[in-house]
Order: sequence, then structure tokens, then C-alpha cells
Amino acid sequence: MRRMAAFFLILSLLVLPVRAAEPKQYVALTFDDGPSGKYTRTLLDGLALRGVHATFLLCGYRMEQYPEITQRIFDEGHEIGFHGFSHDSMREMSRRKIGQELMDSQALLPEDCDPVFFRPPGGFVTDGIRQVAEVRGLSILSWSVDPRDWATDSTAEIEKAVLKNVKDGDIILLHDMTTSSVQAALDIVDVLQQQDFRFVTVSELARLRRTRLKPGQIYTRFPPDTGEQMK
Repeated sequence: MRRMAAFFLILSLLVLPVRAAEPKQYVALTFDDGPSGKYTRTLLDGLALRGVHATFLLCGYRMEQYPEITQRIFDEGHEIGFHGFSHDSMREMSRRKIGQELMDSQALLPEDCDPVFFRPPGGFVTDGIRQVAEVRGLSILSWSVDPRDWATDSTAEIEKAVLKNVKDGDIILLHDMTTSSVQAALDIVDVLQQQDFRFVTVSELARLRRTRLKPGQIYTRFPPDTGEQMK
């Protein structure tokens, strides 16, 4: 009788559904300064093949140049944020001028695109920038991993600078402006996916870490144990 019971117990275990392990580490790729024509197209093709969504901080004057790529970024499920209109430094700009840069960029966004992030050019944040962001309901997006891809044409250097430093909850800063940066980004995805990292947009990362985003506040990363709990 006991043998029979043991047999049926083993049989029941064999037919239990097998669940794939959920990734325990999440990171967000962010791309500044675009869209940039062929580089952004190549990047979007590669991200689509890998099933990855990223966050693009777009410049208004480039959205004017490449409206079809701006629309494609949105249509393919990526997140769009502001990076100013002119890409001029905002450290000496008046609040009125900063606000105008954001409004001019807003007018070029795809229909129903409602950004929640603003990354000032260079990442410099002043009281004026913070105040304008707060008034316009935007959180300020910084980063935690910066390979300085704009300063090198070496794909290997960019990859190494990211892979040796990246941790769960990081926000990676890259630019979709050169072949080396785009190839490095796709290689980084391939390596980290094999290590059970999952790539998400910054807004998704904030939700996963139960962080309620606040307008005017700066966000650098979303680690797994220090997020502000939603109420």
C-alpha cells in the first residue's frame, strides 16, 4: 500500500507544470541625443530582434529631422523622454527658456506619447531646471553607469566599461549616434541576457521597484531594496 502511495506521489510530481525562473536582475538602457538616422534604425532593428525595450531621451531638433524614426520608437514600445530641443547647456538658461525647450519638443512627439522623464543635456541640474521639471510634472533622469561612449570609437572599451560595473537596478547611459555605441549596446544586451538580466524601460524599472516617481526629483538607479514604496 505504501509503495502504491509513493508511486502515485512521484507520478503527480512528474506532471506538475514547469515554471521558468523569473529574472531577478533588471536594468534599463537609455539613449541620449537622437534620433540619428541610420544609427537609430540599426539600434531599433537589433533591440526588436532581442525583444528589448529601452528609454530614448530625444532632442527636439532631431525629432524635426527624423519624425518617422521618432514615431517608430514609440510604435515599437520604447519609452520616450525629453533631452531639450537644441541640446544647448541649460545651466545658464532662464526658467522661461527651459520651459520653451520642453514645449517645443512636446509639440513634435507622437500622438498619445506622454513623457515622464527629462534628462538635461550633460546631466547638469540647476534649481531652475528642477523647478521647471516639477511644474511640468517631469522627473529628472540621471544614470548610474556611464561608459563615456561618446569619447571613444572602441566597441570593446564601451562594453567593458558597462559590464564590469553593472548591477541590478542600474540605469545605463549610451548614445545612438555612432556604430561603436550601437554595436556595444547590442553586445551588452546579449551578454547580460545570458546572465539572467532583464532589460526594461526606466518607468517599468521604477514600477518593479515600487517607486512612486515625483516631479522634479532626480533618479539615478532603482536598486531592489531601497525604492520608495507606493502608497
